[in-house]
Amino acid sequence: MKITILTIFPEMFDGFLNTSIIKKARLKNLVDIQVVDFRSYTSDKHNRVDDYPFGGGSGMVLMCQPLLDCLKDVKTSKSHTILMNPSGQQFNQSKAHNLKKEDDIILICGHYEGYDARISNYVDEELSIGDYILTGGELASMVITDAIVRLVDGVIAEGSTVEETFENDLLEYPQYTKPVVYDGLEVPEVLLSGHHENIRKYRLYESLKKTYMNRKDLLERHQFTTEEQQMLEKIKEELENGKD
Repeated sequence: MKITILTIFPEMFDGFLNTSIIKKARLKNLVDIQVVDFRSYTSDKHNRVDDYPFGGGSGMVLMCQPLLDCLKDVKTSKSHTILMNPSGQQFNQSKAHNLKKEDDIILICGHYEGYDARISNYVDEELSIGDYILTGGELASMVITDAIVRLVDGVIAEGSTVEETFENDLLEYPQYTKPVVYDGLEVPEVLLSGHHENIRKYRLYESLKKTYMNRKDLLERHQFTTEEQQMLEKIKEELENGKD
């Protein structure tokens, strides 16, 4: 997989590319991540990539020329081009899985007040990582890159992502490690029992409970098994009776 990130602040990616999972994936040649400064493509004698918006208004707007000239230079017939945009489609785990199937992804980082709307004609989709505004698309592109790369075969241990939060539209169950007792707080006894079926049921129950309490919206699209439906009814009953 190749991911190319177009930005005017390439230095922001130095730590991101050389730390943790992303660094390991690059060293294993499982992913090729390139960061391109589209400021170097500007034809403006002052090296500008933005200008005042037509019609007036505050802030500056990214111009078509430097960004699109850069895009034309790096784009191939296989490229899937994404523009970071707070008004774009909401990025989620399902989208990460879909993008993992792409061989060549280009992420465009907007900046300033916005971008010339004509740029949208040259991309395949626009994505947002949440209902808030960032200074630029750099952090959003890192989030999306990280979410995709960790799903690529060989990047992390096989099976590690299967029960994570948002997989199967459920939040992940609580995790514990040593010591068994810390500051009077104990690890649930069932996790120490060695009884795999009881542990499985406990984790599923806690996953459903956590999702019901914090993200009911996820349950609206979850495909329930009979076991899960019975557990959810029990969870609702316990919460209604004031049990935790």
